[in-house]
Amino acid sequence: MRPVPVRDQRVLHDAGELLRALAAPVRIAIVLQLRTSERCVHELVDALGVAQPLISQHLRVLKSAGVVFGERHGREVMYRLVDEHLAHIVVDAATHAEETARARTGEDADDGGQETETA
Repeated sequence: MRPVPVRDQRVLHDAGELLRALAAPVRIAIVLQLRTSERCVHELVDALGVAQPLISQHLRVLKSAGVVFGERHGREVMYRLVDEHLAHIVVDAATHAEETARARTGEDADDGGQETETA
């Protein structure tokens, strides 16, 4: 088997920075909200039940990491994902976490986690 080529160190660094920017639960929730449509801050506040200053702080982190883009529309800034790859990363991570949690708790798709007695 041939070894897998190592990526350029700058690419690895940038990938690490992206993952670090996505590492907070609120930022993951923001990305999940933005994958369906662009949103303004107050829509994210309503959807996530998080205070406006905290949403704004997380949006700044996501914006500086190149995850979201904000465009002013009148008095509001509408935020959207820079590209769909970012949504896939977050959806895949959340799906993996759900599957891991189910496996850890012993849930089974057939019985909804309930053990059944056999005769």
